Amino acid sequence: MCGIVGYIGGQAATPILIDGLTQLEYRGYDSAGIAVLGPTGARRVRSVGRVRELEAALPKRLAGKVGIGHTRWATHGAPSEANAHPQAADRSTDAPPTTVFVVHNGIIDNARALRAALEADGVELTSDTDTEAIAHLIARADADTLEEAVLATIARLTGTYALAVLDTAHPDRIVVARNGSPLILGVGDREMFIASDASAVVRHTSQVVHLDDGECATVTAGGFHLFTADAQHVGKAATTITMTADELELGDHQHFMLKEILEQPQSLERMLTGRLDERFATARLDGLNLDPQALRRFRRVKILGCGSAYYMGQLGAQLIEDLARVPADAEPASEFRYRNPIIEPETLYVAVSQSGETADTAFAVQEVKRKGGTIVGLVNVVGSTIAREVDGGIYLHAGPEVAVASTKANTHMAVGFALLALALGRVRDLSITDGTRIVKALKELPRQIGEIVADGDKVVEAAELLAHAPSLFFVGRVRGYPTAREGAQKFKEISYRHAEAYQTSELKHGPLALISPELPTVAIVPDDELLDRNIGALHEISARGGEIIAITHDGVELDARLTITVPRSAPELDPILLMIPTQLLAYHAALALGENIDKPRNLAKSVTVE
Repeated sequence: MCGIVGYIGGQAATPILIDGLTQLEYRGYDSAGIAVLGPTGARRVRSVGRVRELEAALPKRLAGKVGIGHTRWATHGAPSEANAHPQAADRSTDAPPTTVFVVHNGIIDNARALRAALEADGVELTSDTDTEAIAHLIARADADTLEEAVLATIARLTGTYALAVLDTAHPDRIVVARNGSPLILGVGDREMFIASDASAVVRHTSQVVHLDDGECATVTAGGFHLFTADAQHVGKAATTITMTADELELGDHQHFMLKEILEQPQSLERMLTGRLDERFATARLDGLNLDPQALRRFRRVKILGCGSAYYMGQLGAQLIEDLARVPADAEPASEFRYRNPIIEPETLYVAVSQSGETADTAFAVQEVKRKGGTIVGLVNVVGSTIAREVDGGIYLHAGPEVAVASTKANTHMAVGFALLALALGRVRDLSITDGTRIVKALKELPRQIGEIVADGDKVVEAAELLAHAPSLFFVGRVRGYPTAREGAQKFKEISYRHAEAYQTSELKHGPLALISPELPTVAIVPDDELLDRNIGALHEISARGGEIIAITHDGVELDARLTITVPRSAPELDPILLMIPTQLLAYHAALALGENIDKPRNLAKSVTVE
């Protein structure tokens, strides 16, 4: 959601900015722009639409070795060239006049009051954005340096921000600031990079510095100086990121989403390496920073996530209750802190986020820590905000995920919860026999997922059938319900078809009224102790003319239009395998409809605002 890039050094800035913005496209945006400071002054170019439209609008020569760029996801004001970033403010009092350019991720809560105060002072605002107010405040600040002007301005801001500020009066630097929205510095050889995401700088450097909330930096070609909002120096060294540019390439695949679905066998193999202890039938999770005694102390588990991460949290809660016999539940992180939650010392809190930058989840982490709770994370990005703030965690090691609709990271979340449930269970009452059974089943998952993604003919047929339905149900019971919810989410995200998930048992309590030949049902039906109940519910759907696409196990006979089968695992892990066909269903349905699969409308990969 929104993206920031910046460069200062010895190279031409424009190609680096455009390449960085292109790498950030997956985050979601509706307009883009850059400002470059060259020998004859500064030039700003903005456009509505994709980065390719911005690139087409650039003049043939845009010289300069300092610049900032932005991809905007509209908050204050509709998508338009005037509302696109960088926003600017002139200092007409200087001779010659100078200009401040600002790019901004986040939301300024007191923007209306700030804009009103500026207009009362005679400032003519040309956009509807909160960011333009920031630019004018910096330009009008009574300060001797750009750093002082930025500090005076952020002291007046309420809300979240990642800022990069370019000032024609100070052409040797870019000043940045962070509060609640991610920002990193890339360290090169006599050059520096600025970005909201490592993917924008990985082609140029593997050395990065993560800013924390309340930190600012002066960035020059020779390096950086970190300081706090009260101008105190911060000592921080660069760290090495493991992401490579090759991992961000599409290769021979038509879409990143398909590439990432097909990568799951290999990525899961990598995730599980070194984490399965066959001797003691448990999971090695040293990153939790919790020894067996500490794990035994917890009497409850509360999982916090948003969207698909929340649904994987529901699956995780079921796994924890099944294997560890500890009460567990999942809750949307976006609602958590607003209900003044009771934080219990004997509850283990778990934050789940693919990016590690999900604002709602990061705020929930802060709420737990503020009240003295213990919170660990399941995140995919090393060095991300949530990864740095939690007390410990499980890195998902899914590798970069570019498609907005999460697939492989979701599967890794589910497996991460299985590892946590196994570890919690083995320090309690889970027998070594059952522990060995789960370890064996986990080791088999990569091979089994490989079988599912290699055999997709029935999935394609089912997807083309579902693609033309105006609406559909996804249903599952107990373990299958989180899988149904995630399946409906994926279908909505990229096919734009309305899909709703229900517990199979809840259909007869109202939703059954909607069943008709025009409303098909995708049924998640594991071959478990509830099979007869599920079959009975499917008969109720069929009796009312509803068509059924069933996802089940080999040998299960169902009254369905089409049946997609997956290999059997341990019953506790079956939902993970049953989820893989739902990813493919969504993909092939969107493909049949000709939709923009990797960049669905209105959505962002990393939701860094509330």
